[in-house]
Amino acid sequence: MTESLYHTEIINDEGLNGTAYVKDGIAVVTSDPLADTPGTNPEQLFGLSWATCLNATVAALLKGRGMEAKCKVEVHVDYHREESGRGYYFDLKAIIAIEGLELELAEKIAQSAHKRCPVSKIIGPYEHVSIAVVPYVA
Repeated sequence: MTESLYHTEIINDEGLNGTAYVKDGIAVVTSDPLADTPGTNPEQLFGLSWATCLNATVAALLKGRGMEAKCKVEVHVDYHREESGRGYYFDLKAIIAIEGLELELAEKIAQSAHKRCPVSKIIGPYEHVSIAVVPYVA
């Protein structure tokens, strides 16, 4: 096994409605996404992680090509009940815009970023995931 470049420990000992925290770091109030209570939920936290990772991966790919451009990644996470009624799933969509790039090149970079982003790798070949590329609007 290779040496870890970064390590963190996150603890949730209160379930969906409580506080989760990073050891020696932030604490986040959590709540049920279907309830009208203050706090964030797993869907939002996942979306933040994926959007941040994809954006950083696009930036690295651009830098590797000697390019510098602003990138915007918007992630939509929809929580659905399975048709069987026995479970749930997330529908995941990332919308990527790269300033100053033609859509064809932006699409190639976005797809490459999705293949390389560590959070995207966790998602894997999930049937409910999509990547869309749109023009950059400030």
